[in-house]
Amino acid sequence: MFSATTTAVNAGYYEATTLNAVDADLVAGNIRAGVNIFGVTGNSNVVDTTSGNAVAGDVKAGQVAWVDGLAVTGTIATLTLSSATTNVSAGYYAATNLPAVDADLKAANIATNVTIFGIAGTLSTTPAAVPKTGQTNSYQTWDDGYHKKGAAWPNPRFTIGTGTNGTNCVTDNLTGLMWARNANLAATTLTWSNAVLYCQAVAGLGWFGYNDWRLPNRRELASLLDDGRKNPALCNTAGTGGWTENDPFTGIKSDNYYWSSTSYAGITPDAWCVFVGEGDVWLRPKTDACYVWPVRGGQ
Repeated sequence: MFSATTTAVNAGYYEATTLNAVDADLVAGNIRAGVNIFGVTGNSNVVDTTSGNAVAGDVKAGQVAWVDGLAVTGTIATLTLSSATTNVSAGYYAATNLPAVDADLKAANIATNVTIFGIAGTLSTTPAAVPKTGQTNSYQTWDDGYHKKGAAWPNPRFTIGTGTNGTNCVTDNLTGLMWARNANLAATTLTWSNAVLYCQAVAGLGWFGYNDWRLPNRRELASLLDDGRKNPALCNTAGTGGWTENDPFTGIKSDNYYWSSTSYAGITPDAWCVFVGEGDVWLRPKTDACYVWPVRGGQ
């Protein structure tokens, strides 16, 4: 008979048998994966673990690893990322996304042309320099047209179609403000209070993909003026030549004022307005009816 205690086989006659009957340990669970011994293929779970060097502190808590033939039960606790610190303690972290860890990780809080963890910024970082007025003619030596001082306007001054909804928005590359391309979006004139409420309603409806539309303040509205022009006194896309419809804005109204959101400190029932026909900045009673031009963004 064969013997299970040795691999040597003596010369002689052997009655018919099976090798695993001679040695019951000849089974798949006792043979290394990828090895076949006398027709018995090794189990895929039987591997050489002698190269392993993990210890309990290297394995997630509740999980089991095998090292050098011994089971190692992990002790690394599951941790949660915190938005309160940039330090990340060693540990196992459950799957998440970083904006869920810190809600401030969003495009509006990241500088334009900067991408943080896959989120491209939309926040303008344009310095608050005093820009040129646009007046290039000199009417007396040493006047504005003579010196032409101030921060130069970018070229292009405006970019059309920067909103999420086609060409309905225009971005001013000088100020970083985004304007409704249609300067008569309300299709009517409104009192000051209703103009404020109109922009609030537009924001609530998420027009053109944004929910932060508002009535511009006095200086934001006046930033569109070009003191080198009239009827209307507005800049075109390139910042040169005469203003024309569709370049960049549509629906410009030169027959009345546009409301700003800024009240007059001396007489609070009045608010500041801009007349784009002549480039005037003036006061009107809030009960008057003027045009509305929504804006968003800014510092």
